[in-house]
Amino acid sequence: MGSGSLGPESSVSELRAALDTGSLSAVELTERTLAAISRTDDAIGAWLRTADESALTAAAEIDSRRDAGQPLGPLAGIPVGIKDMICTRGLKTTAASKMLANFVPPYDATVVARLRAADAIPIGKLNQDEFAMGSSNENSAFGVVKNPWDLNRVPGGSSGGSAAAIAAGQVPLTLGTDTGGSIRQPASFCGVVGFKPTYGRVSRYGVVAFASSLDQVGPLAANVADATSLLQVLSGHDPLDSTSIPEASPDLISELDRDITGLRIGVPAEYFGEGLDGEVEAIVRSAIAGLESQGAQVVPITLPHTSYAVATYYVIATAEASSNLSRYDGVRYTHRTDRVEDLKSLYDRSRAEGFGSEVKRRIILGTYALSSGYYDAYYLKAQQVRTLIVEDFQSAFQRCDVIAAPVAPTTAFALGERTADPLQMYLQDILTIPASLAGLPCGSIPCGLDAKGLPVGMQIIAPALGEAALVRASAAVERHCDFANRRPQGGAA
Repeated sequence: MGSGSLGPESSVSELRAALDTGSLSAVELTERTLAAISRTDDAIGAWLRTADESALTAAAEIDSRRDAGQPLGPLAGIPVGIKDMICTRGLKTTAASKMLANFVPPYDATVVARLRAADAIPIGKLNQDEFAMGSSNENSAFGVVKNPWDLNRVPGGSSGGSAAAIAAGQVPLTLGTDTGGSIRQPASFCGVVGFKPTYGRVSRYGVVAFASSLDQVGPLAANVADATSLLQVLSGHDPLDSTSIPEASPDLISELDRDITGLRIGVPAEYFGEGLDGEVEAIVRSAIAGLESQGAQVVPITLPHTSYAVATYYVIATAEASSNLSRYDGVRYTHRTDRVEDLKSLYDRSRAEGFGSEVKRRIILGTYALSSGYYDAYYLKAQQVRTLIVEDFQSAFQRCDVIAAPVAPTTAFALGERTADPLQMYLQDILTIPASLAGLPCGSIPCGLDAKGLPVGMQIIAPALGEAALVRASAAVERHCDFANRRPQGGAA
């Protein structure tokens, strides 16, 4: 492929090679990325805003430094899309909510600062469910995102814009956030790779808070190597985040080509039970057999408290959301009502006007769970069950090195199909929530298409701080399934 045909749909390794040799400039790649977004996004809705001027300025600076022979970072000249939960200095960060419609952060989140330090180019902000609360990307205050594989279907949520932008070939890398599955489920629905790191591996500083004991930033890309290269840049201790892990991040790039002979793959019975679509199960089991054919050993395991995970999550996450979102009061940097009579009316009306229905629902649920007389019955009990789920995984990892399972019970469902039934929407996360509650590194790797031509993702779950094993196993899935860089017809490519 010549540099003339390289663009945002190309792999990072191809782009870096062309940039390094000078056959492609960072300015050219940035212009092609912005053009692809402009050409295709009216149909998809993945982007809330692009940073054309600052991106082109950064690209020109990188070209100048390259021409001068100066050292450059590992992602020099590569455009990256950023989920709108993540603060970007001088560029609106709205969390897809009217409450933050005019908020311009005066600083970068640590992950954005690390992108800039690696000489990547932040290209714009990606659509999402409001405050990351949703599994379909239909809860954004600024329009739904559509799945590039079928524009009548959801891309998954809450990082739907981040996944759809990769699937459509609009940008080579994106950042998402995952609280209960918000990177993995859209990655599965859109046929791309998405990783959620160990809780604390990647800094949360500058990330709009949803549920602080669960939120994590992670990469999405069209292949495992690209996602790994971005995860490597994002990882590492941050003194600005009190939950940041002090241990240095391992070398993940070296894991991509390691064989998996002798790797023990745990297959949990509870993840293949009632409610799992038959085609999804068959495709995932075929991918597991592909790991076995590469020398891995398949080990049946059990995670007995899986059935309690959704209820546990929707007590803990909503309780934390209730606490975190109380800062949005109409007084400081948020939406402020025009109908002010007293302080109470300022709070009430600003929040009523600024928050969408799903955010209000979760605030109410969380406030109830934390209220006097119910704290012990709900929140405390949920934390106790969370400990049991953590112990399930600890026991399982005594028998296996990684766990393989489906990401979601189905492939992408139709737009509007589940918006009337919040419980059915919440159950979409039944297979991703347990690893989130346990703070484990995990990912979604595309492993096939169903009869409707919709992607299916395999979930790989590794032990805490086990990103190396996650990458090693994910690369093996990709080798067998041969899905890297595959996109639907009609994307930006």
